[in-house]
Amino acid sequence: MLLKRWEKALICGFIAAICVWLPLSAMQRTLASKLTRLHIVANSDSSWDQWVKLRVRDNVLAAAKQWSDPPADLLEELKAVAEDTLAHYGVQQPVRVSREEMYFDTREYESFSLPAGEYDAIRIVLGDGQGKNWWCVLFPPLCAGVCEEDWKETAEEAGLSEDEIALVRQDGTGYVIRFKILELFGELGGLLSGDASK
Repeated sequence: MLLKRWEKALICGFIAAICVWLPLSAMQRTLASKLTRLHIVANSDSSWDQWVKLRVRDNVLAAAKQWSDPPADLLEELKAVAEDTLAHYGVQQPVRVSREEMYFDTREYESFSLPAGEYDAIRIVLGDGQGKNWWCVLFPPLCAGVCEEDWKETAEEAGLSEDEIALVRQDGTGYVIRFKILELFGELGGLLSGDASK
């Protein structure tokens, strides 16, 4: 049976997407092994709770910038920073801190972008955890207000290769399209495995 033109185009497109996805997926996994993402969830969407979330973020990033290596009791340290911040502003909310593997969509930050995929993540949930969240990279401290000149140095010190740095810092829109391919395959994998979180 002869394939129609659109069927051939569809098959060619699928093969091309896999050819882009395989090496990019391997690079994403290597990159992810060198990063720890930070995910902070606010108590609610009220202006006050969102403002408090950002103060917790600032203090957590400031603490992370001070550590040359993550401390052995990292989760307890981060919980203490968050609790001290809440206490400073007179906020009485519980703080839950956990470490888990999480799927992240492609994310563009001010100085760089990260491809979709599974990453090691520290989650800080404030109060009821019903508000908008904030996320970036905790280790290396790429989101801790490092200036443009220091960003590459921070990434190099963390062990990111030149290729990995180029991947996340590439100018233009081409890298976003490639990252979206990772996202689509991640969503497809989630559908096939029945994992609704993806």
